[in-house]
Amino acid sequence: MKGFTLLEVMVALAILAGVILTVITSYNYHLGIVIRDKEETEAMLLARAKLDEPNFLQQGLTSGNFAPLHPDITWKVERAAAEIPGVDRLSFTVAWDGERHKLTLAKYQERAL
Repeated sequence: MKGFTLLEVMVALAILAGVILTVITSYNYHLGIVIRDKEETEAMLLARAKLDEPNFLQQGLTSGNFAPLHPDITWKVERAAAEIPGVDRLSFTVAWDGERHKLTLAKYQERAL
């Protein structure tokens, strides 16, 4: 008789199951990284666009969101004196996914007299 024994088939299936599990786990891990990078890139671009709006810092707003396109992404501005005399440090924080993820940009600006 020619063919494979039951033991050989079971060993082959066990090896195949291990390889498939490893590939699926790796795929899910890397997919998570891609999604996180996409969210961080989107938050960074929205933050830079908001900071580049004309007269944004003069409006005196300290928090808000990016409605109507991104109402679930919020922003907050904090102003503090920097280590350099006459310069303020603006911290622009963008949060998404229910404040679970945050990204902060720092901008230094000459203090208004």
